[in-house]
Amino acid sequence: MKKLLLTLFVGLCFLGRSDEGMYMPFMLKQNYKDMKAAGLELSYKKIYNEKKPSVKDAIVSLGGFCTAEIISPKGLMLTNHHCGYDAIRANSTPENDYLTDGFWAMNNGEELPIEGLTASIVVRIEDVTEEVLAVVDEHLVGMERYQRIQQVAGEIEKAAVQGTHYEAKVKPFFGGSEFYLFITEVFTDVRLVGAPPSSIGKYGGDTDNWMWTRHTGDFSMFRIYANAENKPAPFSMENRPYVPKHHLPVSTKGVEKGDFSMVMGYPGSTDRYLTSEGVNLAIQKDQPTRVEIRGKKLHIMKEEMDKSDAVRIQYASTYAQVSNYWKYFIGQSEQLKNNKVYDKKVTIEKGFESWVAEDDSRKERYGTVIQDLKDAYKVIDEVTYTRVCFYEAYYSIALNRFIIAHAKLKKLLEEEAPQEEINAEAEGLKAKYQDFFEGFNYAIEEKTMAEMFKVMAHYIPEDQRSEKLNKIASDSKFDFEAYVTKNLKNSVFSSKERYDEFISNPTKAQIENEELLSFGIELLAKYREVNSSAEVAQANAKKTKANRLFIEALRKMNPKKKYYPNANSTLRLSYGNVMDYTNNEGKAYKYYTTIDGLMAKEDPNNPEFIVPARLKELYEKKDYGQYAAQDGNLWVNFISNNDITGGNSGSPVMNANGELIGCAFDGNWEAMSGDIAFEDNLQRTISVDIRYILFVIDKYAGASHLIDEMTLVE
Repeated sequence: MKKLLLTLFVGLCFLGRSDEGMYMPFMLKQNYKDMKAAGLELSYKKIYNEKKPSVKDAIVSLGGFCTAEIISPKGLMLTNHHCGYDAIRANSTPENDYLTDGFWAMNNGEELPIEGLTASIVVRIEDVTEEVLAVVDEHLVGMERYQRIQQVAGEIEKAAVQGTHYEAKVKPFFGGSEFYLFITEVFTDVRLVGAPPSSIGKYGGDTDNWMWTRHTGDFSMFRIYANAENKPAPFSMENRPYVPKHHLPVSTKGVEKGDFSMVMGYPGSTDRYLTSEGVNLAIQKDQPTRVEIRGKKLHIMKEEMDKSDAVRIQYASTYAQVSNYWKYFIGQSEQLKNNKVYDKKVTIEKGFESWVAEDDSRKERYGTVIQDLKDAYKVIDEVTYTRVCFYEAYYSIALNRFIIAHAKLKKLLEEEAPQEEINAEAEGLKAKYQDFFEGFNYAIEEKTMAEMFKVMAHYIPEDQRSEKLNKIASDSKFDFEAYVTKNLKNSVFSSKERYDEFISNPTKAQIENEELLSFGIELLAKYREVNSSAEVAQANAKKTKANRLFIEALRKMNPKKKYYPNANSTLRLSYGNVMDYTNNEGKAYKYYTTIDGLMAKEDPNNPEFIVPARLKELYEKKDYGQYAAQDGNLWVNFISNNDITGGNSGSPVMNANGELIGCAFDGNWEAMSGDIAFEDNLQRTISVDIRYILFVIDKYAGASHLIDEMTLVE
């Protein structure tokens, strides 16, 4: 038994090392000794404080999909180039191609407003677990439990911000065992300040994505604007730069191996408590299917983008988003196998079952957890292709979402609802999709739609396909080109002129003639039927409850261990050190890269490795100014063992004094399984050295006025 418990302890160590963990920042007191041992100089109260300015006041959730940090007393923010990519694209034209050439506002008046982009800052976080769990019975599961929690959460949120301009959200943690309320201040006037050309911001492209070594200047800059009272307000020329409670000082000292490093940001999603059944499903079905579907989408887009600069700009952001996680899923599948994550999970589960077997009360509460998970995954496995295909091959495509959004309008017209209801629905759709056709290319959408219907018919089991999907597949021998061409050609959804005319005065006859809408409604109905069946609903409820109990038991088994919840787009902190690593094949990697390595990769014939003339000129002159490293060279990227994931993109990497030393933008290939199991010796965060960022702003772009805003610490 001692041997089993030792194995269990080793297996669970991945949940509490100083270099691993996305910790809730208001709980730092429990980690403070470890952070000090790793090199931290700051008091934890200077990192997170609800009453006084602290580091957390400079950490921004940018649009809900990335992180940014405030680096000046005038609301100037730093984030990744790929986080600002869509904003840069939206303001680009073939004549003013900011993606290719970069963009720099030389004064506030030149900064570009970005419609729909928000900047959210945490005001405070409260534990509301007791209030939430008071409304749910221990045996309540599934949708009924979820709905009760949502109801009380809504009441808590409403009461928390009543009479204020703040926003509130209750979020679940540890599988739904704990709940926390996040009060945030959300700014809606956000403007683009600067971005390097893609030849710097995306240097290495898809080839280097998720790889070390890197030589990428992955950064862009935005600014928050507020009203005269320094509060959030809609865009107005009367607004002024936001004055933050705290902004990060910027260190020009650089980094050395072993230096303390701290990351704060908004990691999107991890699944560290996933069991072996979930890992097996990911490897065997889920991820390979996503990879194939995304690969087909990329091929179609690339083919058309290469023909036209206008189309390249139009689809640049969509292509980048699809490509990023296409390669992510390839890497994660590969590393789940290479790092033997399934075996590690099995070891943990065996230890868990041994611990449960030691005590009758444990048997009563946790005795069926592992079997319940196995039973649930057996059912979920059977609908995986349907679930993945509906999202990846249908709903993730903008044209399909646009079409299916008119299902309610179709119903109102067919039921001959009151005209005011029809008009209201039409006006809402018109407002929501007024800019849809700016991102629409007929050739890409036609080819993609046909290919994706073919994918759905191929992967989804016959009894889980809609009747029409089966019929078209049978009649056409799985070739959907003729079907799509016929029904898209004259559709109101494939032409701005036809759509504007239709939505201004929609008729029953017109909408009943829209075959692709009818098909989409049928696909959605069948998807819901399959995924909402009693058997699947029961399996999902069983999995959710078993997972919650599994996490609860792990925490009881090791009460002294510092557990942290899975990432869920809430404010977190990770701490560790700058360090190199050696991969599983014995290849050693240094902890930093330089402009020498960047130049060594140059390939004028490969768009991913083009070096702009101005950067080459500065390199040849060795004109690095105050941004050169101790060795006189210009450092570009560095790595640390901080724990990050998607959503952390753009997060600040800070030194022991809370000063900015880098901007996190990626992870390394060998640890792509890290969202499911952190790899102690392999997992690294890749960051842009802040000195390279300052060099590009100052020496390359000549935007020294932005440097003047910052608080530089030598």
